[in-house]
Formats: sequence, structure tokens, C-alpha cells
Amino acid sequence: HSDRSGQAGAAPKRRKTWDVTSGQLPNWVADELSRVTPKAKLAAATEMLQEAAEAFASGKHGRSLKLALQAKELSPRDATVRELLALSAYRLGNWDQALRELRTYRRYTGDTTHMAVEMDVLRALDRPGDVDAVWALLGRLGGSREAKNEAKVVYGAHLMDRGEPRRAWDIVNPGRIGNDPSESDLRVWYIASRAAAEAGDMQTARRLFEAVQSIDPAFPALDELDRATRS
Repeated sequence: HSDRSGQAGAAPKRRKTWDVTSGQLPNWVADELSRVTPKAKLAAATEMLQEAAEAFASGKHGRSLKLALQAKELSPRDATVRELLALSAYRLGNWDQALRELRTYRRYTGDTTHMAVEMDVLRALDRPGDVDAVWALLGRLGGSREAKNEAKVVYGAHLMDRGEPRRAWDIVNPGRIGNDPSESDLRVWYIASRAAAEAGDMQTARRLFEAVQSIDPAFPALDELDRATRS
């Protein structure tokens, strides 16, 4: 049985995570690749995957997509190959390809790390019902704090697109503002500030804007948020 999100409703396996923007493949990624790749193709697949990771880290997403596609030919069942392929396609705006590969990655691993990206792709494809379905699925499967924060950001923006800022606020309300937020915390505060402003609570909106500004004055679109939160 699969739901509308294309994912069977089973509990996820816990997979290690790596910094996709680092350009460096951890040893466990190489071990994983060796388990699913024919021996005769392993050296070439490893080289392609490493080059794809480096290209992605350098922002050369067209090159990383091309290399990841070549690696997929050599090792179609490797999860990291599909992950890099999905994220490269996403950065290039190749929405259908990104969605296919994101769901293949999730099916292979049970990992929920990129479900926010999946939801953002569905927003770009104008499939609001499927955005709702993936959000609900993440609620059932669970994930890391970072994964949940990123999903809150995307789902909050989705609800505001639909003219539902109060529902968005219920999702992204940070509760308390700590002194040592992560990058994903700041993104949640940013969306929460927008939601509060659109819901008419300018005092809360401004407080959240000032919290983001104090931590990261170079945060993207901060000038726009400044204007939106001035009563």
C-alpha cells in the first residue's frame, strides 16, 4: 500500500547523513556503493560519484547532473548516486526528474532528510494536495530536527501561498527564541515572521524579524521582511 506521496507507509530505516555541499564522500558512502555495484564497474562508478559530488559542491549543477547520470548507468541502485542526481536536478529546476529521483532515494533508504525538497518540487509543479500528503507522511515517519525544520519552512510558505497565514503560524511558531539557533531555526523564524505579519500580528512579526537580523544581518531577503513587518 502506498499513499499519494509515492512512499509506502513503512517506518524508515535510519541512514547516516553527509554534507552534500562538502564535495567529500565519507567512507561509508564508498562502502555502500561497493555493495550495490558490479565489481567491474566499481572504480568508474566511484570516480563518477566523487566528481559529481565535487561539481555539486562547486555549484556546477549541470556538470554534477551529467556525472550523476553516468554514475547511475554504472550503479543504478546506489542511494547516494540517486541523491546527487535528485538534488542537481532540483537546483536546475528539472522538477519531474528531481521528484522521480527524490522518491527513488527515499524508497531505497527510508531517509526523510530531503522531504522538504520533495515538497518544494511539488509546489513548483502546482500539486498542492501532494504537498499536503508529503507533509502528513513526514509527520508519521519522523526525521531529524533539521529535516523537520526545513519541512516546516516549505509547508509554511505553501500555506501562505494558499492564503492561510494563521495555519502557517501554527506550523512554524518557534515558541521560544533561543540564543544559539541553527541555520534551519533561522529559516523557521523568518517564515514565522512572515506568517505573523500576514495574520496581522505585527508585534510578533517584528520581534522575529529582529531576532533573525541580530543573528545573521546578511540573511537572504531580510530587507523584504523588514518592510513587511513595519506596522
